[in-house]
Amino acid sequence: MVFFGADAAEPSVADLAGLLAGPGEVVRMGGTARLSVRVDAAWRVHVLVAELRQRGLAASWEPTGDERHAVRTSYTRILKPLAAAWLHGPAKRPPDTFHLTGRRLRLWLAAAGTPEPPGGFLLRLGEGDQECWEPVGAALAAAGLAGTFIGSDEGGPAYRITGRRRLARLAELVGGPPPATPVDAWPARP
Repeated sequence: MVFFGADAAEPSVADLAGLLAGPGEVVRMGGTARLSVRVDAAWRVHVLVAELRQRGLAASWEPTGDERHAVRTSYTRILKPLAAAWLHGPAKRPPDTFHLTGRRLRLWLAAAGTPEPPGGFLLRLGEGDQECWEPVGAALAAAGLAGTFIGSDEGGPAYRITGRRRLARLAELVGGPPPATPVDAWPARP
């Protein structure tokens, strides 16, 4: 078992920081908060709804009209600390203590990870989350997954993970594919 791998700890609400590292959004309303993420495939919907429910959160989804799906939680007090840590005014930015664990990477990958032949993986970021991009890249590097930043003009924003060792590390950290995941959509263990 990898020390920070997805199987190393029980699921927790703190894991949802992985969605916020990618394209996830969190909004506050009174003393509550709601997390949402837009995904490009139905299998991602099934995986994320199951992951949210594992953490005791009511989750729903709906098509967005652009061949994507919006997955979101209900407003709940449980998410208020996560929102407080990540929101700085209207901007989303990781807290200074942000780090990536296997469970956080697993959620990010489930929401926005894309294989990139012939041997890479893209971890997509939020379009308007420029304040997140650099600290998230630093957290990837600290987890042994230093990636190349891909800008919007090159098909991003995303971090590209390449190299046999880094891809093996990614596969170790995120664990095996969740049910409903297409075989080629998840990093293979060496």
